[in-house]
Amino acid sequence: MGLDLNLLVPLDALLQERSVTRAAQRLGLSQPTVSAALARLRRHFGDELLTRVGNAYELTPLAERLAAHTAQALGSADRVFQTRPAFEPAHARREFTLVVTDMHLATFGRTLAGLVREAAPGVRLRFEHNTPHIVRHAPEHLRTVDGMLLAQGLLANAPAIDLYEDRWVCVVSADTVSSAPLTPEALAARPWVLPYHFPATGFSPLHGLHAQGIEPRVEIAIENFLTMPFLIVGTDRVGVVPERAARLFPAGCGAAVVELPFGRGRLVESLWWHPLHDRDPAHIWLRKTAVEAGRLVAADTAQIASHDTPQS
Repeated sequence: MGLDLNLLVPLDALLQERSVTRAAQRLGLSQPTVSAALARLRRHFGDELLTRVGNAYELTPLAERLAAHTAQALGSADRVFQTRPAFEPAHARREFTLVVTDMHLATFGRTLAGLVREAAPGVRLRFEHNTPHIVRHAPEHLRTVDGMLLAQGLLANAPAIDLYEDRWVCVVSADTVSSAPLTPEALAARPWVLPYHFPATGFSPLHGLHAQGIEPRVEIAIENFLTMPFLIVGTDRVGVVPERAARLFPAGCGAAVVELPFGRGRLVESLWWHPLHDRDPAHIWLRKTAVEAGRLVAADTAQIASHDTPQS
């Protein structure tokens, strides 16, 4: 194809460091060698890539777009050459990348990291933050990562394995809670803070409201769960989060958790991956370890619930 794929490595270093000198130091190459690579890259793309502004260099608009693609290309290439006919966790040296939410990272991610550290001390985990954009383009994004933690119902045509169950609960400011339970009509009258709002999909923790012909007024859409109290407390807003996220709210923060008035809002967290990884021994091990982490998360939650029951 007339392409020198070896240029990917200096391209990535140049885009990350924005300096020929620092890129050369990062790669362990001489500065003239990296300068020559930059000259070839500029000819290939017909773009300066790095432009001097004062005493520093900035990326051109094309270079800004290339930065993400270059990192993904190198990550994909790295996974290709890390593939082995067998996977020995105790001796493995590799990295797994998982897309998660802030709540997943604090619960499942912590548990998974403990299991990986014990069984495979040479394996590194990289957690990337989930966004609606990633979910909408999941088929393409799954090619560049090792897995995504998402609820059942968000994706189709991708393999997945269930990890643990949760349920949706409402979050309101404690000073707005009355003795009367919240009704669907009362919820519909309030402004909503909705995490991971996916209006274009059939997934929603608010199916009960939709079934009654009620469309909540979403005042704020966010891409996390654990910041919910900061947007709820002291207002009339209402939010919805998984119960595990609500358990992580700071004590005395002023947020109250109330039941959904239209059912338990069952939520099943699953690990999704690209079919290319189906038979990869390393991925098979990762999935088995993820299932064990999910079991431990579920067991821990059941233990907490059993301690809470006598106080209710």
